[in-house]
Amino acid sequence: MSFCVHGLAASLGDGDTKGIAIGRAIRAPSSRVHAKHYLIAPEKVADEVARVHLARDAAIKDMQRAQHNLLANKDEAQELFAIIDVHLMLLQDDALINGVRHYIQQCHYNAEWALAAQLEVIAAQFDAMTSIYMRERKGDLEQVVERILAHLAGVAPLQNSFPTHADEPLVFIAHDLSPAEMLRFKGREVAGFVTDAGGKTSHTAIVARSLGIPAIVGAKNASLLVRPGDQVIVDANAGVLIVNPSESVLRHYQHRYQHQRQQARTAPKAVHESLQAPNGSPITLLANIELPSDTATALAAGAQGIGLFRTEFLFMGRTPLPSEDEQYTAYSQVVQTMRGLPVTIRTIDIGADKPLNEHAAQTHSHSALGLRAIRWCLADPAMFMTQLKALLRASAHGCIHVLIPMLIHESEIKQVLRLVEQAKAELSSAAITQGEIRLGAMIEVPAAALAIATFLRYFDFLSIGTNDLIQYTLAVDRADESVAHLYDPAHPAVQFLLQSITEQCLAAGKPLSICGEMAGDPAHTASLLAMGLRVFSMHPSQMAAFVAAQTPPR
Repeated sequence: MSFCVHGLAASLGDGDTKGIAIGRAIRAPSSRVHAKHYLIAPEKVADEVARVHLARDAAIKDMQRAQHNLLANKDEAQELFAIIDVHLMLLQDDALINGVRHYIQQCHYNAEWALAAQLEVIAAQFDAMTSIYMRERKGDLEQVVERILAHLAGVAPLQNSFPTHADEPLVFIAHDLSPAEMLRFKGREVAGFVTDAGGKTSHTAIVARSLGIPAIVGAKNASLLVRPGDQVIVDANAGVLIVNPSESVLRHYQHRYQHQRQQARTAPKAVHESLQAPNGSPITLLANIELPSDTATALAAGAQGIGLFRTEFLFMGRTPLPSEDEQYTAYSQVVQTMRGLPVTIRTIDIGADKPLNEHAAQTHSHSALGLRAIRWCLADPAMFMTQLKALLRASAHGCIHVLIPMLIHESEIKQVLRLVEQAKAELSSAAITQGEIRLGAMIEVPAAALAIATFLRYFDFLSIGTNDLIQYTLAVDRADESVAHLYDPAHPAVQFLLQSITEQCLAAGKPLSICGEMAGDPAHTASLLAMGLRVFSMHPSQMAAFVAAQTPPR
């Protein structure tokens, strides 16, 4: 029987075979192990706690082995390496293991029940966060707990599920897959994969982009509907899984697949510097990164600079916070690695849904309208000054543009300018070398977009943060499935704000860039170019698709 399953495209088609996979379905063994619930005798408490520690240690060794296997080509798989770091951090987090120990010692739960109970507690904390990215980290926590449960139950690992020989490429169907499990796709005849769980910013999707495998995430009950051996087509561009296609549908996709492969073999590598808008003006492609090590991926993708370095990833989960010297080293590494290309570093965008640590999460509201980004920095000027001085010192090594997030009031702008001057003065008085920086503001709140003239008076450049600007303009949480269909970058109100910002920046002669998912989505490129936007900042994995969409057929 032929049918379709819909999900989210995890990897974008980019003119090669990343967009389409054709093969036979193989169902990955579920990592979800049924947790038996029973009470233990008091004299068994110590043994049960020891079981948890042994299973946790075995899971940690799994992660460490996975990272060791990546060391030979770490530059190629930086994202994957970093994601496994996140899983290791969760495995070693005292909040997880202490909670499990509490349920065993105080409630006499068996180990599996205690793990499931503590998972519910921590998962509820993730659910309360307003950030899509942070909410989807709950999936990482679930994968970590499931791996511990698997060791408690003695479940065979995923690598044993690969057939030794396969006549056709394989498409893995699973409820979810952890980064360590996905590593086993490398070097195998795996054409694609589909998972019930996950979202566009889940680590499952991120790893798919990193490995260049066509994938669909969030396909709900695909693992229950698709049978092993079914012929399947993964259309990762459209987020559609076709099961047992008709002959005509199969021929259509085989033709598309072969056409894309031919393009990949014969088309020369796109030179980003030659990209032009319809009026002949050049288009600049910049990269969004989270860690200094991401610069290698950006350069390999042909980025002409860094348009957004999200520095909060240096801070999160850190006690104490990174020092001035540590930050200086990180920022300098980015500047030097980019070899003279411009680097835009956003000051820490922390707070609300992205707490610095567990204490911050408990003492501050999770509201997206609360104490976050520059509001947090101005409430803790000592922390902000440390970052500003590190940025000024790093600017001695190359061109740094400093981007301030979530400003709305002129009073906030003036506070920031005063602190920048104070940081310069303190470095000068200590005879510490510093360079010049260009100061910019992120326009991501409708109030800032409507008061753009004020920002143009004070800043050297502006950058439009589309994710928050759309969300705040439409009052739509795009992670909430009940209203996600209302999240619309093409909404007239959003288009009006984008047009207004662009026109006023052009009239003032101020540089303007655009970042966020909209910037890297070829579906919106034509309208953004028509407005006058020419500088686009996106994830490195989106650049090839962007270039392909702008390159006329030969």
